[in-house]
Amino acid sequence: MDVETLNKLIASEPAVAVYFSAHNCGVCHALRPKVEALFSKEFPAAKFIHIEIDKSPGVSGEYGVFSAPTLLVFFEGKEFLRKVRLMGIQELHDIIERPYKMVF
Repeated sequence: MDVETLNKLIASEPAVAVYFSAHNCGVCHALRPKVEALFSKEFPAAKFIHIEIDKSPGVSGEYGVFSAPTLLVFFEGKEFLRKVRLMGIQELHDIIERPYKMVF
């Protein structure tokens, strides 16, 4: 995915979660299915996007993502949450639940 496509998606969707990972990051690969499951189960109206930093350096640079894993959550085009490296699934749920309910 390129920067322009992602920018349009964030601007047009009410909620977008962007998960950045790196090819050689074990934590990224272990955490991704859990984060994806959280969004598909608890926040199904939010669009979930996965981006590999190594394959899309322009996108990660544009969004200031230089370490992995990083999760960015946007509501109505504005960055609401930025979690880098350490993130608990329950913590993510608790932080995202209220604004998600307000938007949907």
